[in-house]
Amino acid sequence: MASTTTTDPEHQHHTFSSIGKAGKSSGEIEGLDVRLLNGQRHSERYSVAAAVLPFFFPALGGLLYGFDIGATSSATINIKSPTSSGVSWYDLSSVQIGLITSGSLYGALLGSILAFNIADFLGRRRELMVSAASYIIGALITTLAPNFAIMVVGRIVYGIGIGLAMHAAPMYIAETAVSQIRGRLISLKEFFIVSGMVLGYVVGSLLVDVKGGWRYMYATATPFGVVMIIGMWWLPASPRWILLRAIQGKGDMRDLREYAIYCLRRLRGEEAMDDSASEEVEEILVELSYISEENEATFGEMFQGKCLKALIIGAGLVLFQQITGQPSVLYYAASIFQTAGFAAASDATRASILLGLLKLIMTGVAVLVVDKVGRRPLLLGGVSGIVVSLFLLGSFYTYLGNIPTVAVVALLLYVGCYQISFGPIGWLMISEIFPLRLRGRGLSIAVLVNFGANAIVTFAFSPLETLLGAGVLFFIFGGIAVLSLVFIFFIVPETKGLTLEEIEAKLL
Repeated sequence: MASTTTTDPEHQHHTFSSIGKAGKSSGEIEGLDVRLLNGQRHSERYSVAAAVLPFFFPALGGLLYGFDIGATSSATINIKSPTSSGVSWYDLSSVQIGLITSGSLYGALLGSILAFNIADFLGRRRELMVSAASYIIGALITTLAPNFAIMVVGRIVYGIGIGLAMHAAPMYIAETAVSQIRGRLISLKEFFIVSGMVLGYVVGSLLVDVKGGWRYMYATATPFGVVMIIGMWWLPASPRWILLRAIQGKGDMRDLREYAIYCLRRLRGEEAMDDSASEEVEEILVELSYISEENEATFGEMFQGKCLKALIIGAGLVLFQQITGQPSVLYYAASIFQTAGFAAASDATRASILLGLLKLIMTGVAVLVVDKVGRRPLLLGGVSGIVVSLFLLGSFYTYLGNIPTVAVVALLLYVGCYQISFGPIGWLMISEIFPLRLRGRGLSIAVLVNFGANAIVTFAFSPLETLLGAGVLFFIFGGIAVLSLVFIFFIVPETKGLTLEEIEAKLL
């Protein structure tokens, strides 16, 4: 499972001493543009065993995000119960329950804003450590909350961890993984999110009738947060982030280059790298210099040139990911099963577990094929299925109310197609598409768009349903999904098999 890396002798004279000087043009790195644009970069070497932990510990941030979604669905039931809540303030209004449910979402929005300002300073690894600390502190505050107000504070702190994790984890994985398996690993992070949901549903179903069960549900997140922070402390920093700092003059070039080589050896495996780590670092340095990464990004540059194009692609994908009705369709899951007459349909928790398992299976399919089939085919095929499922749901609530099988098929089709397209590929594309020096800020904007759109769709759904009816609403979502297909077909590029530097040079 290791592939060979060699360095073209024609370019070996481009040493680190010639890199990182402001104002360098492509003409000063003769021949590199041909190699980059013709895709002649040699494949990177890696050890499968060494690649596991640099993925696993960041992916725990996704698992804790999913766990929060699953656990909260049962926690809000338990805390409202006069017999099971274990508190005197169980008589909560719908607004208060809404604050408990959405508290982590508000925190995630705050975390995304924080990431814009601190991500490039902290680096991917330390940002994930801060995220893990927020998870731990937030879970403990929520678990021990003596009253409603403190509980909401805990939910917001936990949500800050979500925002930071969903920003830093895909960056760290993308920047440390080899291009051959990068898509598979970042898609596997979505698998961890869904696994967290299923775990949350299972834990919630076991504790929903236990006195004070909501405290135990939220406490379950703590050990995962501890493992995550210890793991990120042990892992090395992203070599690409180190080299970016070297090129931008934020440290001694020689020392940072040697540190990047050390980190790369640890990430790929000492035996797999042999003497090729220094060659790969040299190649990345030259490529970064060629694509003008020397200067630190300004806010205005986020909306100019190649970064504007990356923003349109990345933010557009995660926007359509939410406004095609993903939160709303799942909201209807229990009632659809109930209408269809399934015995388990009366139990929302069991229905959620069933859907969670389907999401898990379909995400697994995406993980297996994304680096073989590519990003665009999965997006186009999956979103086409989403269009069909949304129009079927609209038809059920408008014309076909006496055929509940239509709704069940549409629901399962929607969930399955979402999990092989928007679910994993949205996060994968935003981690790949931004130029390195703009990646931290660009990805924070994309994450902010994701959580912001989620919040808008979630909160606007009930009043729009009352005003328009469920059928019309699903038809509107279907129309938006058609627009997203057009967007994907004409705007979204294929990034399969390209290094992050090649994506910037060839596609932006």
